[in-house]
Amino acid sequence: MNTGQEYNAVIAECRALFEKKMHDYGSAWRILRAPSMTDQIFIKAFRIRSIQTNGVQKVDEDLRDGFMAIVNYSIMALVQLELNDTEEPEMTLEKATAYFDLPLEKALAFYDKYAQTAHDLMMDKNHDYGEVWRDMRQCSFVDIILQKILRIKEIENKSGKTLVSEGVDANYYDMINYAVFALIKM
Repeated sequence: MNTGQEYNAVIAECRALFEKKMHDYGSAWRILRAPSMTDQIFIKAFRIRSIQTNGVQKVDEDLRDGFMAIVNYSIMALVQLELNDTEEPEMTLEKATAYFDLPLEKALAFYDKYAQTAHDLMMDKNHDYGEVWRDMRQCSFVDIILQKILRIKEIENKSGKTLVSEGVDANYYDMINYAVFALIKM
């Protein structure tokens, strides 16, 4: 098994979905503030955990879709952090639409940049930790993602000020990687 190739195949699938959603919705996701983006990831991860725990699902969206959404929302959150938009207090819908517009080519360039950074981080950690993630259970991936979300929420509640901890971006990268691991194992 080649982790790098498996990882890239999963990211290519997630990117293709992101591109299709950009076609359908444009960059509507850009209106989401950081806490809202974090909550979107929380919703997806909590749904996966609920289905894993209860063994029952009523909405026809498989767990794979949920993990792919975690990857894509995490990358979108990293884009939002970089662009660090501040909107005008009296912004109209028309102004917001123009202000938050992100052309497809630029959105895909951001996507590739953050996916590559996540890949490089994974390869570095994989070097140090070995392939230990292959022995982890699916439920552990979800629990760790939820832990990362709670960490981000705590940091967001403190306006990004930490004493010794990594910033929110490190947690988003970790969530990308754990979601990719879950997808590889599926």
